[in-house]
Amino acid sequence: MVRYPAVAGAFYAGSKEALLQQLEGCYRDPFGPGRVPTAQRGPRRIRGLVVPHAGYMYSGPIAAHAYAALAEDGWPEHIVILGPNHHGLGAPIAACPEDHLTPLGTATYDAALGRKIVGGVVEADPHAHREEHSIEVQLPFLQHLNPQVSFVPIAMMFQEWDVAKEVGEQVAKALQGLDAVIIASSDFTHVGPNYGQMPPRGVTVAQFAREQDGVALDRIVKFDPKGLQDAVHEREITMCGYGAVTAMLVAAKKLGAKGAQLLQYANSAEIVKDRTLAVGYGAVVVR
Repeated sequence: MVRYPAVAGAFYAGSKEALLQQLEGCYRDPFGPGRVPTAQRGPRRIRGLVVPHAGYMYSGPIAAHAYAALAEDGWPEHIVILGPNHHGLGAPIAACPEDHLTPLGTATYDAALGRKIVGGVVEADPHAHREEHSIEVQLPFLQHLNPQVSFVPIAMMFQEWDVAKEVGEQVAKALQGLDAVIIASSDFTHVGPNYGQMPPRGVTVAQFAREQDGVALDRIVKFDPKGLQDAVHEREITMCGYGAVTAMLVAAKKLGAKGAQLLQYANSAEIVKDRTLAVGYGAVVVR
């Protein structure tokens, strides 16, 4: 079975040539890292990443920081991508045991690793992934660095602490002793009339997003997964993949990671000069 792309031609370019140009543009963008990377070989330290998942014109330059860091660190043997289930389809915590097609070719399902992960809280359910973009938009970045990329995708409809912690522990157990990176796909604050949250009077959407996201990023950089969950609920931070980030932090800590570093942050209001809507994007590396 093969999963066909749901958002090619919308969130990112629909043809190979245009998509390659778009990816290189993300790296060279003023909000990006400034150069197109090449995947290196050698000792690796990165255990986890936080990467945004909006359309490339909005979040692509921020995502490029995370993938530039991964390329410099060295290519991992195994990749797990955790992302939110925006559409509410399928199993609450769902792996997709299918190869994924994009305009750049086929990203292969890591079946051997998948068998170690699936079970318990994680079910195998391709239906949960059919319309979901949070994992799909990561694949062209990975394929650009390595056309033979293989991975295990996990979509999370339930993101609260108990579930996210269990997912993180289950992923860590499967990855013990392996050379692996866990990618948590998440955007941060969503503010403006389209999102049902408005900033206080006198505060711009960009300012509000930065303030809210500063609190969430502080917990992430402090390597505090439970603190992130608490901050999201106490501050009503409209972060769509907080459970995926929580699970990644839990797993990375169990696998020996010591800390997290913010590589870049911006929000859509700053990137495309929009005064009405803002979605926050952060790139974080965990080592």
